Amino acid sequence: MASKAVRLLGRCLPFFPGKSIPNATRVQIRQLELDENINMYFPKDTTFFAHDPGQVCKPGDIVLISSLPKKLTPLIEHEVLKVVYPFGDITDPITGKKVMNDMYREDIEYISEMYGKNKKGFDYENAPERGWQEDKKDFSHKQSYRRFQVYDKEDKQPYAVDY
Repeated sequence: MASKAVRLLGRCLPFFPGKSIPNATRVQIRQLELDENINMYFPKDTTFFAHDPGQVCKPGDIVLISSLPKKLTPLIEHEVLKVVYPFGDITDPITGKKVMNDMYREDIEYISEMYGKNKKGFDYENAPERGWQEDKKDFSHKQSYRRFQVYDKEDKQPYAVDY
């Protein structure tokens, strides 16, 4: 009898230097683990490397991954099936409504209309899709690295992450 593929829902993470693997992405899975001493569940994060040949994942996306029948490499044992929710575009699976934080977008629009809509506020209806600012202001598709030193004020390192 063949083993069934395990499907998990996780969040794509960015790569850091030395950890880059071609045609792969890092996915973080959050599971609840029971502490039997106090009989409570606590979140436990596990990170997997998943095979992503089409490079469809960007950091922050919620993806569905499945276990492979055979490991591709010693690190890659899962594959990305699809992007369920792009970063920043969460949909409630029961109602099908768009969600922002802990409220529906239409409820937020209703409240803003009641108190007077801010003309400088963000408009979700007319906003372009994610990715239209790639290589201009959005560098999430590029390989990032940690910046340890800044040599001068005009040191332009757009892909650096400060820690």
